[in-house]
Amino acid sequence: MAYNIKDIAKIAGVSVSTVSKIINNYSDISEDTKTRVQRIIKETGYTPSNSAKTLATKSSNLIGVIFAGMLNVDFTHPFFIEVLNSFKKQMGLLGYDLIFFSNEKFQSGDTNDYLARCLHFNVDGCLLITGQELETSISELDNSSIPCIGVDLKLSGDNSGYIMSDNFKLSTKVVEHFYLLGYRELGYIGSSSESEISNIRESGFRKALEDLGLPINENWFLNGSNFFEASGYETMRRMIANGNLPRAIFAASDQLAIGAMRALKESAIAVPSTVAIIGCDDIEACNYTTPLLTTIKQNKDKIGRLAALMLYDLINNQSGTSSFSVEPELIIRESCGAPERGLV
Repeated sequence: MAYNIKDIAKIAGVSVSTVSKIINNYSDISEDTKTRVQRIIKETGYTPSNSAKTLATKSSNLIGVIFAGMLNVDFTHPFFIEVLNSFKKQMGLLGYDLIFFSNEKFQSGDTNDYLARCLHFNVDGCLLITGQELETSISELDNSSIPCIGVDLKLSGDNSGYIMSDNFKLSTKVVEHFYLLGYRELGYIGSSSESEISNIRESGFRKALEDLGLPINENWFLNGSNFFEASGYETMRRMIANGNLPRAIFAASDQLAIGAMRALKESAIAVPSTVAIIGCDDIEACNYTTPLLTTIKQNKDKIGRLAALMLYDLINNQSGTSSFSVEPELIIRESCGAPERGLV
């Protein structure tokens, strides 16, 4: 016979909440009652369910993870999956499990929303990972009582915070590096114009060009449809078709850069001797491209751990609304042309 918490309470002659408190080691229960209930649990072989454990504590020890946006990055994005792995490990050390929420029903017209599902599963907090074309339900969740942390997604609710790389500054680092290498004709390949992150990186890139007095050729500033390789490939093909390529290009992600390099290779345009390229994220594939891809590193492990600790503090009322910007780092490899110029 499989026993549940109601069976244990009935056998022991106590309430369900008393059994739950004993399971959760509350101190306001007499030793006689505690001993009797623990003996019954042992004799019956009853294993407390998660709901039994949370009945007294009001805590599920569950963290909701949401890949936000109608166009989201999901599990195929190498940058965010590394951030998520780091987040998972840190939350595990803090005693939490993760539960993932999909948004496919939104796209089919279902009226269910993130907040309702988070309340249904009694999550203690949520991690929101940025996407494009954000659902209105993201704002509802952000402004709810559920603690939330956004990654590359600015949240403004009273119980929310966010963490991101300094996307404006990382573009400045790219322009400065190109400038030191002697390049003056610079271009940019971004994600969709709907992407706030891509737009910030482009804004930082343009501002750095203006500060250095460098020309801005609008034919060299193109957006794709997303941050992935196919988009970089198609966008670079469009730029090639326009003719008169820039001397160096900053791609808003490493995958965009890798796609662009493939398009250049197919057109017999050498990287970096004809067109130099720098990507962004420092994903593992950067170590295996030909030439090796120079990139702006975002500290994925640090972002994941900080997101976990910030969310933990919000859940436990150890801090208020917070935001944190992680310093980007230029990782110089071959695609920018630095080795042949003796700068590595």
